[in-house]
Amino acid sequence: MPHQIALITGASRGLGRSMALHLAKQGVSIIGTYRNEAADADTLIQEIETLGGKAAMIALDVSNSASFPAFTEAVLETLKTKFGRQRFDFLVNNAGHGLYAPLTEATEEQFDSLINTHLRGPVFLTQKLLPFIEDGGRILNVSSTFVRITMPGYGLYAAAKAAIQTLTKFMAVELAERQIRVNTLAPGAIATDFGGGVVRDDENVNTYVAQSIALGRVGLPDDIGSAVAAILSDNMGWANGTTFDISGGQAI
Repeated sequence: MPHQIALITGASRGLGRSMALHLAKQGVSIIGTYRNEAADADTLIQEIETLGGKAAMIALDVSNSASFPAFTEAVLETLKTKFGRQRFDFLVNNAGHGLYAPLTEATEEQFDSLINTHLRGPVFLTQKLLPFIEDGGRILNVSSTFVRITMPGYGLYAAAKAAIQTLTKFMAVELAERQIRVNTLAPGAIATDFGGGVVRDDENVNTYVAQSIALGRVGLPDDIGSAVAAILSDNMGWANGTTFDISGGQAI
């Protein structure tokens, strides 16, 4: 059986980086994307190779769907030259950004940025890549616990994430003929550079958020990376069209 390959958008930092490392530890090869962080992308490749794995990184702006045909060609070339394959096994639509935008002040530019990144991008990138995902493969869309809990200023972000979460169920039904399982991951508050790193770097915010989490602390990137590795494994092969809330029990 050929080695498995995962394509992870936004893999150079934060949650995507942790996902890539945890999958690599399970023997999964990685094709990751990065937007501007070429140095971080190179570092990730080195870390995965140190683990004995294989990885490649390709530049991609998921908010720019006009770039998807060229990106797809780059993926196919990478599959052929780096991995000796024509298809890959897992697609993780992870790339994204937070944006504080109260509804009374939000601009159309902010709205477009969120929709293009968190909805339009995953939809049409998945469409382009589907012919090259193995039958029986898996797609994981990254959402957010903001879909079920509220915080002023993040309504537009949450709405975009709610849309992709709903779309996941329809993708699961439409791709069932090819036995491609499609699920959503909804991370809770994680100590990363998301939103300017406020949960990670501001002790007061960290403490405040931790009080709403049943397990008593905010999440770490490894909490999400290890969960993704588990969800994509054969042990979770009967999960389909569902959302995994990985939040330590936040606001329950």
